[in-house]
Amino acid sequence: MKVAVTGSTGFVGSRLVERLLAENHQVVAFTRNVSSAERVLPKSENLEIVAYSPKEAGDWQSKIAGCDGVVNLAGEPIAENRWTPELKKTLLESRTLTTQNVVNAIAQATPKPTVLVNASAIGFYGTSETASFDENSASGQDFLAEVCRAWEAEANKVKESGTRLVILRIGIVLENGGALGKMLAPFKMFAGGPIGSGKQWFSWIHREDLVSLIIRALTSGMEGVYNATAPTPVKMAELTNTLGQVMNRPSWLPVPGFALEAMLGDGAIVVLEGQQVLPKRTLESGFEYAYPTVKQALEAILK
Repeated sequence: MKVAVTGSTGFVGSRLVERLLAENHQVVAFTRNVSSAERVLPKSENLEIVAYSPKEAGDWQSKIAGCDGVVNLAGEPIAENRWTPELKKTLLESRTLTTQNVVNAIAQATPKPTVLVNASAIGFYGTSETASFDENSASGQDFLAEVCRAWEAEANKVKESGTRLVILRIGIVLENGGALGKMLAPFKMFAGGPIGSGKQWFSWIHREDLVSLIIRALTSGMEGVYNATAPTPVKMAELTNTLGQVMNRPSWLPVPGFALEAMLGDGAIVVLEGQQVLPKRTLESGFEYAYPTVKQALEAILK
């Protein structure tokens, strides 16, 4: 296949590009910084790097014509900084405007891509310590749920072009770096422990499984919404206990919620209030996880 990828130099996108190239697909990688992409992405005659401004229409959109599939992973990181009104606007627009431009490019393309795989997030469901959610569950009422609804609404417009749509509601992605990378530092100093109450749910997926699911969405008949989470979500206390076991470090020093809130403000909700998300449709589609349990995932990452 020839596949266009937005967010191609990100935590997930860079690995997706590597895997697609390794499987002999052609890749058009959209990036805001070409020199950075040239450093991050593999050298390959099957890779074309294209500069773009994701929130703006432009010449880049013409590169989607002739692609068999598009993977849209673009969006500013959710839990890196305090949620000021300006950042909230950026978090929303980096997803909705980019998706709008991708969908418009597909509508104008000749020939058209046959499939769009669009990222969303488990934030769609809101947070709860007691409920569990699958793909048929209703949306939540908080800011992240609002962002996800607006993001998915833009993606859904691609159906008007006759393009197959797969929306992946992605959990917390585990691999060296990302959220896990931030949790490792205190454990290395023998000062690790649960974040907040420890009772909040942590719905996660190993990065390799996520990339495999994206490739399967491109190449199979999958259609509609799928939860990109492992089948075994865990409570935060279990995650950090397992992390301590795998690293042979104690897990005894809780990180108080107020410390995170002081750093991230509202953004701390991503870590302090979780949700138990089950990949019902993903399992029904026949997808097989390489890392179905958090212990398997952490051992593979940290070995």
